[in-house]
Amino acid sequence: MPLDLTPDSSNAAPPSTVLRYRTLWISDVHLGTRGCKADLLLEFLRHTESDTLYLVGDVIDGWRLKRSWYWNQSHNDVVQKLLRKARKGTQVIYVPGNHDEALRDFTEQHFGGVAVQMEAVHITADGRRLLVTHGDHFDGIVTYAKWLALLGDMAYSAALNMNTWFNHLRRRFGLPYWSLSAYLKHKVKNAVAFISEYERAIAEEARRRHVDGVVCGHIHHAEMRDIDGILYCNDGDWVESCTALAEHADGRLEILHWAEMREHVMAPDVPISAPEAVREAEIARTA
Repeated sequence: MPLDLTPDSSNAAPPSTVLRYRTLWISDVHLGTRGCKADLLLEFLRHTESDTLYLVGDVIDGWRLKRSWYWNQSHNDVVQKLLRKARKGTQVIYVPGNHDEALRDFTEQHFGGVAVQMEAVHITADGRRLLVTHGDHFDGIVTYAKWLALLGDMAYSAALNMNTWFNHLRRRFGLPYWSLSAYLKHKVKNAVAFISEYERAIAEEARRRHVDGVVCGHIHHAEMRDIDGILYCNDGDWVESCTALAEHADGRLEILHWAEMREHVMAPDVPISAPEAVREAEIARTA
């Protein structure tokens, strides 16, 4: 189904294409860390609109902020943009994760129009019921050995710092963003096995809940596939892949890769429709 295109007049961004969706899911932003791609997320939020926006955990990285404070203007701009969307009528639902677990003490409350919920069940336009949960409860390391998870978080931070410098060099040569850390992670056999086990565990929970599928985050690996009759959707992250999950007006679901879509979507003088932008980005991604 074609998407509606309207100019973005909610902020100072130049007039350009705005992609409209029924629902958007984003997670694992990790505001408060140097690895957070807040500038890219801010672009995404400025150039997309939805009736409902789910924040599926780890939006703010409380673990890292406890160790050392880091918060620049772009991180503040992301928070302000999310609150502005809530004020302007978008239903914003925040499902906390393990890095922002302090918010789990405030479930069923509202902050600036943002509803905090432990989890949610989303009904798509075509009638499917999707469990929305961050997913850390299905990670045995986080659940039963938090000290090991914290150690792993430190190692992951080092990889993300390397990824940041790597992409600084790519930009100097006119190359687009590409996640070195994600590439290395998915080449490691143990990491691939962990992801597969995680996906099956959370799909099994969806089956136990008698829903049609699940939307989660946590492992920073965008994916959408059928697992024994259960639709598994992971919306990815905004420290490596810069991805989101989107529901179109007809209920169709799609993973959006913003780092690849942005050049088409943000170009005000290019007469390209939203579906064409998405198709061209997908062709570039898989080429």
